[in-house]
Amino acid sequence: MTDVVASLLKFNQGRDPERLTMKFARMRASAFGFLRGSCHLFYERLPRGGAFAMNASPHAWICGDAHLENFGSYKGDNRLAYFDLNDFDEATLAPVTWDLVRFLASVLVAGDSIKATQAQAEQLCEEFLNAYATVLASGKAGWVERDTADGLVRALLDDVRCRTRPEFLDRRTLREGKRRSIRCDGKHALTATPEQRAAVIALLADVARRAPDPAFYEVLDVARRIAGTGSLGVDRFIILVRGKGSPDGNYLLDLKQALPSAPQQRLPLRQPAWPSQAARVVTLQRRMQAVSMAFLEAIDWRDTSYILRGLLPSEDRVSLCAPESGFQGVRGAICAMAGAMASAHLRSGGREGSAIADEFVAFGAAIALWRAPMLDAAKDMAQQVKADFQTFASAYDAGRLEVAAA
Repeated sequence: MTDVVASLLKFNQGRDPERLTMKFARMRASAFGFLRGSCHLFYERLPRGGAFAMNASPHAWICGDAHLENFGSYKGDNRLAYFDLNDFDEATLAPVTWDLVRFLASVLVAGDSIKATQAQAEQLCEEFLNAYATVLASGKAGWVERDTADGLVRALLDDVRCRTRPEFLDRRTLREGKRRSIRCDGKHALTATPEQRAAVIALLADVARRAPDPAFYEVLDVARRIAGTGSLGVDRFIILVRGKGSPDGNYLLDLKQALPSAPQQRLPLRQPAWPSQAARVVTLQRRMQAVSMAFLEAIDWRDTSYILRGLLPSEDRVSLCAPESGFQGVRGAICAMAGAMASAHLRSGGREGSAIADEFVAFGAAIALWRAPMLDAAKDMAQQVKADFQTFASAYDAGRLEVAAA
């Protein structure tokens, strides 16, 4: 029997104590927060047979941590705004049903957060599966168009498209004359130690040596980043670089340590021999997204691999706390999320062990055979997550999740 508390403490061992304390607090806030912070536990609980057996569905390059808040908007490397899956830390080759059940379970667990009844949450799941199967059966990957999007998705795309760099910099930095520094507000960023700052500067110097414009990567400031839930506590930094000139041509970058994929630990499927964990994440993100995020790059540094990319603000993700959310808001975005997931699976098909398009088309067309089993499995997993959350909450309240200072 899995010991929930022991599993969480072991998995998070060695993380930055200050941000790990924040992670556990976010997990305690709701069952959905717990689901976000315990991806490894979800896959430990996932049945090995039935809909999740290796031969039960086509093999796909999956997000691995598909849930309601892992979709969002961003500017691609072509500077246009996109809405897509935007977190690939857990990406791996797996049966396509693994992505589906994690997403559906997230909808059911988040019911209270979006003010949805059980019947409404199940309705969202059915609508998601129907939209996913329709895109899959078409055999053609697509992307979300801003002009045809509405509601929550349109709001995210409009915000990213209309945002100016000086405006964004003013929100995240302090300006004194022509010099900026990162705003360490305890919400988005914490002060970095001198040792951390020196290491990041050395790492970016290595990146600059390979860049067409080395001066772009001149580091002006470094801070520890606070973002997400699952990865809180791993090495992660906001980096302010010179960019195209100070003060308003500066850029903010995100540097994040890459760890092994949680679902991959449960898989007997043969995986590619990735050069590093960051190479896995970056390769699969480029393979699955319609257009990659700006500055996306895998970096090896001092026996650790990191993902470098343009800073993606937390507010650019679908947020269950956003004014546009709630049952109707999420319902309006469900088809866009389903299309993004199906397109990611199709777009990456036929690569290093994943199914070809014809197999995905056939699976999508056969939804009548697997819709009900998937919904039933998602309900079971959602109940397990809720039960594990109660165990965690009791332990947290009793002080068993206290993090020792470094």
